[in-house]
Amino acid sequence: MEIIPATDVRSYARMGSQELRSAFLLSDLFQPGKMRLRYWETDRAVIGGAMPTRAKLTLKTEPELAATHFCERRELGVINIGEEGTVEVDGVRFTLGNLDCLYIGRGAQRVTFASKSAAKPACFYLLSYPAHTHYPTTLVRHDDIAGTAIGSGETSNGRVIYKFIHAGGIKSCQLVMGLTLLKSGSIWNTMPPHTHTRRSEVYCYFDLKETAAVFHFLGRPDETRHLVVRNRDIALSPPWSIHSGAGTDNYGFIWGMGGENQDFADMDPAPLATLR
Repeated sequence: MEIIPATDVRSYARMGSQELRSAFLLSDLFQPGKMRLRYWETDRAVIGGAMPTRAKLTLKTEPELAATHFCERRELGVINIGEEGTVEVDGVRFTLGNLDCLYIGRGAQRVTFASKSAAKPACFYLLSYPAHTHYPTTLVRHDDIAGTAIGSGETSNGRVIYKFIHAGGIKSCQLVMGLTLLKSGSIWNTMPPHTHTRRSEVYCYFDLKETAAVFHFLGRPDETRHLVVRNRDIALSPPWSIHSGAGTDNYGFIWGMGGENQDFADMDPAPLATLR
């Protein structure tokens, strides 16, 4: 499991495009028939992709975790951005359709992933943080969540937020997770921009056309940079960084946070007038 080092604001200021991509962008996690994991030192997050085809994929612990099983001291959020599939947790099978979410609590020992059809595989996005106690494994379906509409067409940021794992939904230790779908004609996400001094955040962009891209903005508000992001790329956002983007076509993104609290509204505003 590759370790992605935490990057401080001083080093970030001197980075070129390729260095920024190496530090803040994951582009190779979703591969047919494989599971891939990355360990990000910030808040000790593990980010992964599992795309089973003919055979099941088993979530194995990695030497870097020094644990007997992956969830020995961790909780895990799973969102399916592909076709129908199943996740089996200690012998209990959960069926996930497109955009359904499964929370797996600390202590789960055996986790496997499978697709209903090898030709049309599921595509499971995984996000994990350390956990201090156990909460039950829980499935929530996207169709059962009432989304919250924010933004507007006038500012090109009309979108609907779906909260899955949070203080008012699926219970967890520190993982907060959900997704946002942009309305037709809107391109901007996470506006107005802000930072999370008390939490890191991870963005998984999905449902982009092959010819489309999202320009993901990051960095300190007074010294911003950008990443060119393609379908199913993942952007890492440390606590000192803004995280917003604009796409050349319609798209969605999964957001996930871990850190000091679970307050979704705990943000440090970065007004547009202050951005540089």
